[in-house]
Amino acid sequence: MNIAWKEMKKNKAKFLILGSIIFLVSFLTFIISGLANGLSQDNAALIKDMPAGQFYLNDEAKQTYNLSKIESDLQEQIVEENPGAAAFSVQMGFVNDAEDKQHSVAFVTSTESDAFESVQEGEIILDSSLQDEGIAVGDVLTNNQFSGEFIVKGFVDKKKYSHAPVAYINMNNYQEIYRVMEMQAIFIPGKDAPSFSGLESFSNKSFLNAIPSYSAEQMSLNMIIWFLVVISGMLFAIFFYMMNVQKIGLYGILKAIGMKTIALFRMIWMQMMVITIVALALSVGLSQLFNVLAPAGMPFHLTIDTVMMLSAVFLVVGFIGATISGFQIKKIEPLQAIQQGEM
Repeated sequence: MNIAWKEMKKNKAKFLILGSIIFLVSFLTFIISGLANGLSQDNAALIKDMPAGQFYLNDEAKQTYNLSKIESDLQEQIVEENPGAAAFSVQMGFVNDAEDKQHSVAFVTSTESDAFESVQEGEIILDSSLQDEGIAVGDVLTNNQFSGEFIVKGFVDKKKYSHAPVAYINMNNYQEIYRVMEMQAIFIPGKDAPSFSGLESFSNKSFLNAIPSYSAEQMSLNMIIWFLVVISGMLFAIFFYMMNVQKIGLYGILKAIGMKTIALFRMIWMQMMVITIVALALSVGLSQLFNVLAPAGMPFHLTIDTVMMLSAVFLVVGFIGATISGFQIKKIEPLQAIQQGEM
């Protein structure tokens, strides 16, 4: 290990360049991961914050939430027979304030349930983000497709759907706005939910993919994240491969005096660990600082669990990359390496 440390001190510039690149790649990965998590919350916090259970859509909807309609008779039967069950619908829309300024919202209505806000006719409960737009409790809001008025009764925290603040309204008001009697989905809390003819069931996680744009948005960002992780592994493999080529003579001498191949691998692994840990420490610190200082309107959410998971992945990928680069060490013959004159 002393040899590994002495080599790092002797070739500071080379290892500093690699460490800087790993720092930049890991920092960018953490930032994109935070944005992916933030956009996930901004896109589907309404669904993600619901208790564990099963969601049901019409099987003719082809796993697309917007195309689903639950027959009224089946809906009533399921809600009556399953305690805690709720039929609900979500549709994009807008409300106008007293100054006739339009605010985009996601209208949500449901049968009586603890998973959703209870709202009387003519009342509305909004996501707290609309307070920043000047709406307050007691304000009167309107909608061009609604004959009456909505009175703001309160706010809820961090309830978003399809990047729009949620607006809970009464079922009768919802039916008047959208001219539809059927609900779009049914939710039954608990893990052991029954199956129903004509309905397709989804877990909380799989139901997110039925939300338009959610899976495409998350897939794109996650692909970028894992692409950056793969790049970091390739950087380690290329860097240590080039270093090993330059040190064939040295490795030959070390083998000639009795050093085993595994000891040479340990030297590479130690150098990889030092570079990666230092780079990750810096990127984790800066990403957490960004998490605190990010503007309130930016959908950025980076948890410690995500940071720890990605850090572990970087270490594993770095280990694999460094190990692959060291396979050439096994093929080095001491006499042949010394004769090459590479020290």
